[in-house]
Amino acid sequence: MIDVLALAAEHLALARASLHGRSAHTYLNEGTLRQAIIALTAGTALGDHDAPPAASLHVLSGRVRLIDDERTVALGAGQTAPIPQRRHSLEADEESVVILTSVVNIGG
Repeated sequence: MIDVLALAAEHLALARASLHGRSAHTYLNEGTLRQAIIALTAGTALGDHDAPPAASLHVLSGRVRLIDDERTVALGAGQTAPIPQRRHSLEADEESVVILTSVVNIGG
């Protein structure tokens, strides 16, 4: 059993103490399925990066924006959205904790 809310509190505290304003931890790594908790302080971003074969973002707390060349998706606590299959970034409008669920190495 994994207490995601306890992980969220722990990593938000670590993000607050970090010079980069973020903390992340992969807490589920089963075959091709990965889940990670990511905590960001207000104004912090995860710069442009590639997407895994399939992924979604679930906001536990705060407000974030998922940004790519085609659109910006604003998400708040309790909301989820698919990760675009292209380069994208994530920006925190306020202190936020998200769960990234991804499928990796499909067919590999």
